[in-house]
Amino acid sequence: MESLYVLIIVLAGIILYSVFTYFRQKKILKSLTEEEFKSGYRKAQLIDVREQKEYDGGHILGARNIPLSQLKMRLGEIRADKPVYIYCQNGMRSGRAAQLLHKKGVKDLYQLQGGFKKWTGKIKRK
Repeated sequence: MESLYVLIIVLAGIILYSVFTYFRQKKILKSLTEEEFKSGYRKAQLIDVREQKEYDGGHILGARNIPLSQLKMRLGEIRADKPVYIYCQNGMRSGRAAQLLHKKGVKDLYQLQGGFKKWTGKIKRK
């Protein structure tokens, strides 16, 4: 019975953390439809936070690949004074990337709603 209480407490902690993270991401990161994303990404820094293999398989024309796994080491490549448009495969990694960028002083953050899998615009393959 005691282990059940511990399990419930752990699950409640995980749920609370997830809810907190979700609302924090909503506050610092604006999700844009594909049309809104298309209209603004050429004037901004377009970052693909997927891994290199995913990027090579197809990416939005003009995007720079800075995988989430390397983002901490490559923060110097991103300017804090220009808007940053982020995308990943479905939107999960871009949220984590935005949290890291926001912590480092980048305030103008946008993500592609639904991620790359919802993108119907021009792409480039390697």
